[in-house]
Formats: sequence, C-alpha cells, structure tokens
Amino acid sequence: MSEYESKLKSSDVDLLFEAILTLENIEDCYRFFEDICTVNEIKAMAQRLHVAKMLRERRTYIDIADTTGASTATISRVNRFYNYGNDGYKRVFERLKSKGKLNSD
Repeated sequence: MSEYESKLKSSDVDLLFEAILTLENIEDCYRFFEDICTVNEIKAMAQRLHVAKMLRERRTYIDIADTTGASTATISRVNRFYNYGNDGYKRVFERLKSKGKLNSD
C-alpha cells in the first residue's frame, strides 16, 4: 500500500484520522462527530456524500438539487472531486457496495 501525499498532512490531521479509525459502529460515530463537529458541519458532509451517490447513479443536477437541497455550486464542486479528485468518494462507495450497504451500479 503506497502512502498518499496530501496537502493536509500534519500530525494533528493524522491524530484526527486515527481517532476516526477507532470508531466501531454508528453509535460511536454519532457520539464522536456530535462532539467534534457542529450539526451543520455534519449535515453538510452528509449532503455532499448524498450528492456524490446521486452523481454515481448518473442523476441530473436538477434531480440532485431537488432531492438533496444542495446548490448547483455544491453539486458542481462535488462532481469535480468525484470525477477528478483523489478517488476518495469512489473508494468509499466501492467498500460500501462490497458490504451490501450501497446498490450496484
């Protein structure tokens, strides 16, 4: 496994990600994220993931905006990262799919 180089790389971010990797279930996630993030930050991340899921399903911007409430600017930004980013969304979706938590393409 190669080590990914990120502009965010720091010991503080490493600690954050190590902490996230210790979470064992959904309840742990709720407890941790409600302590570390605002409700709006969590909802914004969830919305971006929902947008990416709908882009993966090849849904239209209008349908995505109507369903998620995301602005077209947000949809466009997520689309850019989904298609030209670091494959973070795609890796997560493949893992969710393999666990039966996401429908097939």
